[in-house]
Order: sequence, then structure tokens, then C-alpha cells
Amino acid sequence: MSDNELAVVILAAGQGTRMKSDRAKVLHELGGRPLVSYPVELAQRLRANPIVVVVGHRAEEVEKAVRRRSGDRIGFAEQKEQKGTGHAVMQAMRALSGFHGRVLILSGDVPFLTLETTKNTLALTKKKGHAAVLVTMKPQDPTGYGRVRRGPKDEVLSIVEHKDATEEERQIGEVNAGIYVFEADFLRAALQALKNDNAQGEYYLTDLISIARAKGRTVGAVVAKDPIEVEGVNHRAQLSELERHQRARILHELMLSGVTMIDPATTYVSADSRIERDTILEPGVHIRGASRIGAGCHIQVGSILQDAQLSAGVTVLPYSLIDNAKVRTGARIGPFSRLRPESEVFEDAHVGNFVELKKTKLGRGAKANHLAYIGDAKVGAGSNIGAGTITCNYDGYGKYLTDIGEGVFVGSNATLVAPVRIKKDAYVAAGSTITDDVSADGLAFGRAKQVVKKGRASALRQEAKKQAEASKKKSK
Repeated sequence: MSDNELAVVILAAGQGTRMKSDRAKVLHELGGRPLVSYPVELAQRLRANPIVVVVGHRAEEVEKAVRRRSGDRIGFAEQKEQKGTGHAVMQAMRALSGFHGRVLILSGDVPFLTLETTKNTLALTKKKGHAAVLVTMKPQDPTGYGRVRRGPKDEVLSIVEHKDATEEERQIGEVNAGIYVFEADFLRAALQALKNDNAQGEYYLTDLISIARAKGRTVGAVVAKDPIEVEGVNHRAQLSELERHQRARILHELMLSGVTMIDPATTYVSADSRIERDTILEPGVHIRGASRIGAGCHIQVGSILQDAQLSAGVTVLPYSLIDNAKVRTGARIGPFSRLRPESEVFEDAHVGNFVELKKTKLGRGAKANHLAYIGDAKVGAGSNIGAGTITCNYDGYGKYLTDIGEGVFVGSNATLVAPVRIKKDAYVAAGSTITDDVSADGLAFGRAKQVVKKGRASALRQEAKKQAEASKKKSK
């Protein structure tokens, strides 16, 4: 379908009062993504042009979220007053001035509509020349849904709301899913004829069916293969059910593609993440955001990866956090390590127990195995960072670089006060505070002079004991 044949309108203006939330309903997340991102992505896959999102409640926030994920080619129309679905589409039609193709109307809170069902719906509009085609479903329990009455040629005669249906009509298992395709010219004219003479004073898209019939036009319908495709979110319990369904589907597809899940019931992978074959995910692992994990990685118990990029063959030991950082082939992270944004760990490097990296590049084969904080730093290949080492990168106003060359040995409990440069093959003695650059192959000491007072330990203990006893008596 070419760009000038299809426009998409996405209804995303509602507050969603049953969500009991200050946020717009379409901004609640499913699989780590806002609900509204799913129909927007579907519209983009269809190469629709224009794509118009109708916003209302928290309009600026919804617009910002859509633009952040989908760019500037998305248009917006504001529905300032909530006067029904028909009224929402009226607002969008201003952006469709001069458009004469087909208009697909999607709901911003329906995430699982498939490309196949959508294409089948669009194909039927062309094949039969219908003024409108709607997507329907056949749920196990149709109670509460509008029933779809069909004629002898399978065309749609009307949609009868549950409360208005006769006992015979309530036996109909096919119901309206709220997704439509209209001829643009018919839609434009029919919206002008739409009335709001109902108890709610709202304009309903379903009334366009009777308008089409009155004009002698036909209306078709396509049944979604699985009702989950058109399941919307009305409250948080529903959102949780859809989350469970999507998580199971994502994990199933990953396992079929060659990823091992030790315990799928406790493993979480976001919709935007990608994992290659022969990677193992242990129980309690969370893969979030747009993480990318290469082949043959091993992510162990309780680790959390957020927008992380792992090359092939990386091992992440238990309870490590990798947030918007890169880890190269053969590197080992953890246990209990934290990689903060903009950090990069190169091939075969090790980040160990209770080590935190912040905006740091750890070179090939370098090691920081124990209890260290390395922030705003470059560490050269093969260097060793001893236990308890910290880079003092912040003076309360600015962040400064610690530049450690290749083959450097930094002893335990060293304090490196940035900005400072430690050149290739240098050696920093344990317990040193380094404030000046260290030359290549240099040995740096930054310790206070040690003094030993012989025989003073016993006297010191006695004095401390007296002070403690005096303090107890005073407190009584």
C-alpha cells in the first residue's frame, strides 16, 4: 500500500477514569513501552501518511512520548472536550484535508492488533468497495459488547449495543472491536451528518454504520483470529493480564529462536529488547528498554539490564545492574556490579564484586575486581585497579577525567584526585592519594609518614577504658 492511499487516526485522548491514575491511560506501559506506541508502530509499518494521534487528557505529555519514540512525522489533533469517538475523529479530519484514500481508525489502548488482521481489513475495503469495514471479535463471553448483525451477503447491517439488544440478538457471538476503515470522502460527509441526540450527548462512530446503510452503501467486517488482538485496557487488572500475555509470548519466541530460560516464570524481557541464540537467562533476570544481547552470553540470577548492549560471550554474574552501558566480547561483570550510563567495558575485561563504573571506559583485559568506584575515567588495556580504589571526579561544581594508561597497577585503597593522568606501566602504591600526574613506568607513593610508638598500645587501651567508664557514670 503506497503512502498516499492510507491515513491512520489513533484515538488517544481519553483519561481512562477506571485506571485511577493522574497519567493519561495511553502512557501506562506494557512491555516497557507506552500503550500508544503500539498502534503508532503499526501505522508506520503500514507506511500510512498522514498518521494523526488525537490527544486530550495530558495532551502535551502524550505528544512528547509519541515524538520521543516515533519522530516528527506524526501529526496531532487535540480533542479538548471528550464528546465521544465520532467527535475525536472530527478533530483529526482537519489534518486530512484533501486526502481521498482510506482512513484506518485505531485505539490508543489496543496494543496487540496484528499486521495480518489490519491488512485483511484494508483488502476487504478494496475488494468489496465498502464505505466502511470494521474489525470484530468473538469472545468467550460477549456480555457488554455491541453485537454485529450481518445480512444475507455477510454485510454488516447494524451494531446493537448490549443494553438495547433483544434476547435473540444477545445470542450473537460476534461483537464490535472499535477498529474501523472508512473511505475518506464518505467519512468526511458522514461525520457532518452525525448527531449527538443520546443520553450522553456524544458522537459515536458506530452511528456511521446506519448512515452508510441509509445512503445505500455497504459495510463489511473482518473477524480477528484471536480476541486478544483487539483487547483494550480499561483498568490496571486488564493491563496486568495483557502484560502477562505479552511476556509469555516474548519469552516463547525467544526460546524458539535459541535462547535458554532457566525459569520463564521469573524472567522478564521488554518488547524492545533483542537477544541472540545460545544466551542463557537465569531466574530473576530483567532485560529492560532496548537492550541488545549477543550470542552465547550468560546472564545470571537477579541481574537487571536496562538499555544495555552486550557483545557475544559476555558473562554477567548474579545481582549486577547494567544501565545504558556497553560490554564487549568475553568480558565478565559481577557479582553485585553496577555499570552506569556511558560506561564501556572492552574485550576480556573484568568488573567484579561491588564495583561501580560511571561514564568510564575499561580497556581490553583490564580488571577492577573488588570494591571500587571508577567515575569519569579511561583505563587502558591490561591495567589493574586494586580493591577500595576510588576516582575523585567531582569537586561540587564540575566532573573531571582520570586517565589511566595501559599496563598500570593501582594498589588497594588508592584515591585518584581528578584531573589526573597515570601513564603507561606506572605503579601506584597501596593507600596512596594521587593528586599529580604519574610518569610512564613511574612508582608513585602518596602516603603520610608512618610513626610507631613502642609500648604505647597498652596505655592507650587503659585511657580509652577510663573514658568509657566515666561516660557511663555521667549518663546515669
